[in-house]
Amino acid sequence: MSRMLRTPENLIESTCADLASVRAQMPLVQCIINRVVAGHTANVLLALGASAAMVDIPGEAGMFADMASGLLVNLGTPTAEQREAMFEAVDGASKSGTPWVLDPVAVGSLPVRTPLASRLRALAPAIVRGNASEIVALADAGPGGRGVDSSLVVEAAVPSARSLAESIGAVVAVSGPEDLVVDRRGSARIRNGHPSLTQITGGGCALGAVMAAFAAIDDNPFAATVAATTVYTVAAELAAQRASGPGTFLAAHLDALATVTADDIRERAAIRV
Repeated sequence: MSRMLRTPENLIESTCADLASVRAQMPLVQCIINRVVAGHTANVLLALGASAAMVDIPGEAGMFADMASGLLVNLGTPTAEQREAMFEAVDGASKSGTPWVLDPVAVGSLPVRTPLASRLRALAPAIVRGNASEIVALADAGPGGRGVDSSLVVEAAVPSARSLAESIGAVVAVSGPEDLVVDRRGSARIRNGHPSLTQITGGGCALGAVMAAFAAIDDNPFAATVAATTVYTVAAELAAQRASGPGTFLAAHLDALATVTADDIRERAAIRV
């Protein structure tokens, strides 16, 4: 798939194949993540068919990255211990060829996570995922958003996403009402999902872990990122049909991730390139 023709039809079929591969291979995703959402993220991965390990202790993080199928580095609650574990895990992942995802949560004006994100950015993540304000800030093109919330629309982040993709060689995913996925060869947009994803804690953080799971089974990071985003957001649409509010949506989304089918993807996926 590394040089697949990027048509919506091919990306949809690649998404269906990747979903089947995740469920068959059950990739193990190491998550160094926002402690507020660790449980939810683990449940999302389990529902999808992957496996989660929240190994974020120095002395173990690098060793585990060598065994893991994929790695998520999320800057949601970057304690001193977690910061040390991040670099240890990234070093282990780099040496073993484990694909890793950088989620620069709330970067911008904050004095700890912003320089931390810049250092991690230089260590060759396979995928960078964030909202528009986070991507603009990571590209040194703006101050960031209001905490974890974006103050920018996705379209405002397009130049920064392209700049990051070109400078660090990563796939850059910008989350929003229409998700954007960019690499050096071009871009895709996915218009699936539901507003309820913004009413639960950790919707974006969990998506970063899903991207790590898909990158573990697909050596094309662009296709893996499109697939992860499409499956996650189509499942959100299915969940919204059964939910009566944020609480029931949370449970319904886990159920939908466990039961979403290739036919659901083919019927609902709204991908354009």
